Amino acid sequence: MVTPGGLVVLTDRRSAAGSLVEVIRQAVRGGAAWVILRERDLRYAERVALAGELRSVVPPERLIISGPDPLGGNAVHLAGADPLPSGVALTGRSWHGSEDLSEVDFVTVSPVYPTVSKPGYGPALGVTGAAELRPPVPWLALGGVDTPARAAECAAGGAAGIAVMGAVMRSPDPERTARELATAFKSAAGHHRCLPAAETAVLSSPESRAGAHRCLPAAETAVLSSRGGLG
Repeated sequence: MVTPGGLVVLTDRRSAAGSLVEVIRQAVRGGAAWVILRERDLRYAERVALAGELRSVVPPERLIISGPDPLGGNAVHLAGADPLPSGVALTGRSWHGSEDLSEVDFVTVSPVYPTVSKPGYGPALGVTGAAELRPPVPWLALGGVDTPARAAECAAGGAAGIAVMGAVMRSPDPERTARELATAFKSAAGHHRCLPAAETAVLSSPESRAGAHRCLPAAETAVLSSRGGLG
């Protein structure tokens, strides 16, 4: 199953610098690989219509709906209290270290950094704090990832992707902002590889033997490959 990674853009029509659909169109051109439709305050029919418009500009099967109703699609992202829907191919959940992840395919971990979109939300975990939660599924770094440097830090810390709202929504040039964030994340991710527990058994460090995922720089993964430790 393909789970979200790279640049994932969350919608916020109220802070968007232009038409929400146009902002998303530009973000996708700039490298946004997935989009999460929020806007949970809209009437149902309005939200369904908006989902349809967004599906026309987002890559196929890459629109995720916030909440348990996929609005005619096959992917959802749940808040902590949302019920787990049936018959959905891809399920994500907001995770703070204790929520049940049964039948969940990915999580968002937040806030990684202080965030302008939610002042006072926190405290910020930092990349190290987010990684130390050790999500058992791929995780997206959410909250305050608004610069290429922060995007790169998240990649180096083991995040599968970055979930970004305000930096893209408020940008006067969403395509450029998306490209800068997506490129920084991809470049940094290319220099690290996160190993599952089975592969970290070949490592000598205590934290690796403990079974946690570990992100290694390219030089170290090359050494492991030469020893037959990586597939």
